[in-house]
Amino acid sequence: MPKITRDQVKVPVDVMPESREEYIDNYMLATRGTGRLMLFACDQKIEHLNADFYGEGIDIADAEPEHLFKIGSQGVCGVLAGQRGLIAQYAADYPEINYLVKMNSKTNIVGTKQEDPYSPQLYDLDAVLAMREAGVNIVGIGYTIYLGSEFESTMMAEAGELIAQAHANGLIVVLWIYPRGKAVTAEKDPALIAGAAGVALCLGADFVKVNPPKPEDGTSPAEALKIASMASGRCGLVCAGGSTVDAETFLTQLYDQIHVGGACGNATGRNIHQRSLDEAVRLTKAISAITLADMSVEDALDIFNGDEDFSL
Repeated sequence: MPKITRDQVKVPVDVMPESREEYIDNYMLATRGTGRLMLFACDQKIEHLNADFYGEGIDIADAEPEHLFKIGSQGVCGVLAGQRGLIAQYAADYPEINYLVKMNSKTNIVGTKQEDPYSPQLYDLDAVLAMREAGVNIVGIGYTIYLGSEFESTMMAEAGELIAQAHANGLIVVLWIYPRGKAVTAEKDPALIAGAAGVALCLGADFVKVNPPKPEDGTSPAEALKIASMASGRCGLVCAGGSTVDAETFLTQLYDQIHVGGACGNATGRNIHQRSLDEAVRLTKAISAITLADMSVEDALDIFNGDEDFSL
């Protein structure tokens, strides 16, 4: 099982000396002491509205927002990522979860064909720090940038300022970066994904969430991902989980992303929360077994199927 010590955490120099120990605390909490990130993405209630939480193929438990927090509490995750208000409503009942506050969001009602995407910042960092002072276990913040949108300069400026402020206060930062807009003809082009990873590094993020690339040169997505992992440098690269697929396919993709593509974790939402509570909890454990403990796909499937258990 990969483990890191506190002195192995590479603390960026924009973390103020008085916040250095808190940054290390938060990094170790978020990565469960491994340096790898298992992020449970719960921000889709704005991003995709209710379509990801109720409907055909989705367990009825997902219609109730508290389902997300039950999974986060009973499963094995690094952080639960959601908007400030969502976390504020439920965190008092689930104080043991590590929270990452998503600082911007937009709906998918207006399509890219109508207008280049812009995801506005919804609140300033002071609102997040106030929640932390009130006892909420906030370890970091997140922000989405649509690279290639005509609004990318605004999003990059907002993200850059937030990263500086977050680091100064000892918080880690995860950037969601997706090439998207009228200027982008292939959102999952490997070169663009690698470029997005490099942008995250230059903005100072600790982790970057990207979509898995779709190469057209005969290489596998995991092989193409290796270039993005190299481009991200000390900014750890994790892949979005995407829409729900069967567990074996998902876990195999995750294993390859880490062991072939050089990813240092995953960021999964729908593949987890669209299932029943029991199944979702088992999937978080299977995902974490691969991400945080270097287990094989076969062992992770035993955990998902309930034949074995996994804890940290």
